[in-house]
Amino acid sequence: MRPSLPPLLRRAPRRGVPPFHYDADRGGAALNITADGAAFAAEAAARLEEASATEIIQWAADTFGDRLCLTASMADAVMVDLVSKVVPGIDVIFLDTGYHFPETLGTRDAVAQTYPINLITVTPSRTVAEQDRDLGPRLYARNPDLCCYLRKVEPLQRALQSYDAWLTGLRRDEAVTRRTVGVVQWDARKKKIKVNPIARWTQEQVDSYIAEHGVLVNPLQDDGYPSIGCAPCTQRVPEGADPRSGRWAGTGKVECGLHS
Repeated sequence: MRPSLPPLLRRAPRRGVPPFHYDADRGGAALNITADGAAFAAEAAARLEEASATEIIQWAADTFGDRLCLTASMADAVMVDLVSKVVPGIDVIFLDTGYHFPETLGTRDAVAQTYPINLITVTPSRTVAEQDRDLGPRLYARNPDLCCYLRKVEPLQRALQSYDAWLTGLRRDEAVTRRTVGVVQWDARKKKIKVNPIARWTQEQVDSYIAEHGVLVNPLQDDGYPSIGCAPCTQRVPEGADPRSGRWAGTGKVECGLHS
């Protein structure tokens, strides 16, 4: 585990990103993350909007220390590559829903072996067999919102209890529902700060970064799956179609609930 920064002695963000205060001890006159999380996130987002992904990651590391983690879906390792260069040894949370493609689990294992991270695999409270027994088979088809809650949302909420903030790979160009994603956001449900360093990146920038840095990519990306979720709820997408149109196709569902 990397060393923790003293809560009131955070280093100023590098390369000209304006510093401002976060009180990890919830006290004093500093901005209180629980009471003023939305205001804190809004101020941070405004100051960091034009910052580079690396600058945003450095700010998050300087601000939250060991109370910061990264969540990764293992569609690719772009965020893992970026973050581990700034914060080697960072906790990386992977949600193993029990329904993942074998390729996704293989990518997870390869990422853990390749990058200097502390991979934490989080599982739902019930196994797939237990869920089928208690709630009936194929819950993902009958009630996808409940299935996503039980296998993704609740496990993430549980995993984030030890952190004040987490890094994600959300981007504005991924879907209509993500066009207003800020580089820093307040998640009122989880009472956490969410940091999205590549929110402004385009798919072309992602592809360029992958090629330039030799980043690991889930092989399903080259097999017609530009957006990868659980196997029962993910279909191939025709070339040129909305990258997320293969997720929960035909159900009207567009997000799993992790970011909404």
